[in-house]
Amino acid sequence: MAVLCDTQIRELIGIEPLQENVKRPGKISYGISSYGYDVRVGTRFKVFTNATSGGAAVVDPKNFSDDLFITIDTTETGKDHIIIPPNSFALAETVEVIKVPRNVLAICLGKSTYARCGIIVNVTPLEPEWRGKITLEISNTTPLPAKIYANEGLAQMVFIKADRVCAVSYADKGGKYQDQAGLTLPMVD
Repeated sequence: MAVLCDTQIRELIGIEPLQENVKRPGKISYGISSYGYDVRVGTRFKVFTNATSGGAAVVDPKNFSDDLFITIDTTETGKDHIIIPPNSFALAETVEVIKVPRNVLAICLGKSTYARCGIIVNVTPLEPEWRGKITLEISNTTPLPAKIYANEGLAQMVFIKADRVCAVSYADKGGKYQDQAGLTLPMVD
């Protein structure tokens, strides 16, 4: 197994829109890096709150309710960011659509700029032949409100090429998150 470098990512991985990682003063970096791709968080967020449940709700991955979120789209608010409350989290979608080849596994890691502020992006894999926009989980581990900037870098995808092609890919098994067009809540088949 080998981690793909920048030239291999350009050649083998479907990323739309693909961006180069150039200096963008005042912006959190995104685009191709030496051994990964820094994805941007989009403009649509679902910020977790228990305000609508009166504090009586239970978070249940088998029966997850949209009522536990407030939906915010920065294109509608006119702001370049959202605020995640203390000790809470938000879901967001990437700007980029990713297409993982059958012989590659992608792993999503949080960027250090946010991690150094106590903002953590969940580590998650994209299986071989997974396609779509990535739904990212962003945790504010601090006791203070935290800003997340739309259309800027949030996480890095690292692509690992396998020595052999898998027998069953995510597409083969009809994965429930295949071809997601945007922010997707948890589902259980």
